[in-house]
Amino acid sequence: MKEMLEKIKAEAAAKLSEANADLEALRVQYLGKKGELTSVLRGMGQLSAEERPKIGQMANEVRAYIEQLIEEKSAANRAAALEKQLAAETVDVTLPTEPATVGSRHPLSLVQTELEDIFIGLGFEIVEGPEVEYDYYNFQALNIPENHPARDTQDTFYITDNILLRSQTSPVQVRTMEKKKPPIRIISPGRVYRSDAVDATHSPLFHQLEGLVVDKGITMGDLKGTLELFAKKMFGEDTRIRFRPHHFPFTEPSAEVDVSCFVCGGKGCSLCKGEGWIEILGAGMVHPNVLRGCGIDPDVYSGFAFGLGIERIVMRKYNIDDMRLLYENDVRFLKQFD
Repeated sequence: MKEMLEKIKAEAAAKLSEANADLEALRVQYLGKKGELTSVLRGMGQLSAEERPKIGQMANEVRAYIEQLIEEKSAANRAAALEKQLAAETVDVTLPTEPATVGSRHPLSLVQTELEDIFIGLGFEIVEGPEVEYDYYNFQALNIPENHPARDTQDTFYITDNILLRSQTSPVQVRTMEKKKPPIRIISPGRVYRSDAVDATHSPLFHQLEGLVVDKGITMGDLKGTLELFAKKMFGEDTRIRFRPHHFPFTEPSAEVDVSCFVCGGKGCSLCKGEGWIEILGAGMVHPNVLRGCGIDPDVYSGFAFGLGIERIVMRKYNIDDMRLLYENDVRFLKQFD
């Protein structure tokens, strides 16, 4: 049996030294459950008590020797494969590279930045708030109690009965008035959500920028003057604005605000549908109930608020006729704004 073990050891060493040796096959042949070394060990029952320990020790040494040869051969094969791969993947660093593709700012970002710059120049500061909001801040604190019909036009996405995706950035105004006493002059840009079907002019996600001013002696004249300055800076010095009576629960009085068409100058064209005016935002004087709910005395302070859809400004500014183009990430479309 000793001779058989020495023979197995020598044969295994010879086969494992071959360059194309199949290591797994050789492992099974010599060390597997039905391998040659196992077959020899099964015959140990025929040995005397004195021979068994010696043969067992020798068998363990042969097993360890073959396992070591297999591991060394495996390591050598991995090193050779890596060296071959590195040689094949050598890169000539002196070759010219392909020109890098550089992105550009999205039209929504371009217009939002322009809007922010205008209002910062008018003395406003930027304030942001959570997009996941409480019903209280999104509706109740804005003079829109439960079952108020105004909620129908701002149908949004509820997470629970009390938590929702905000349908406007107006909650930022409430949070600001709760934490800060007048004078207040802020804008709050950001994403808002409403349960609208997707089409050329509607999206369940869009962007708003709202403004708020609260101080002593604020009047509708201050609101009109601020929006006139904004319109001239945004659309050109010849731009005019007009107010049309409207109703918003959180402002009183309220108005829809139009600007003279910046394509035809008010004469009438396809962009303004022959009217000479383009609706761009809603505005009004902050309702006393809203001020009072935020701990501000409406007998001492007054304020105005306004809100506009950034997508609407983008579409007017760049003459885009389908809002969906702003969200599809089509590079051919976005390259126009490089």
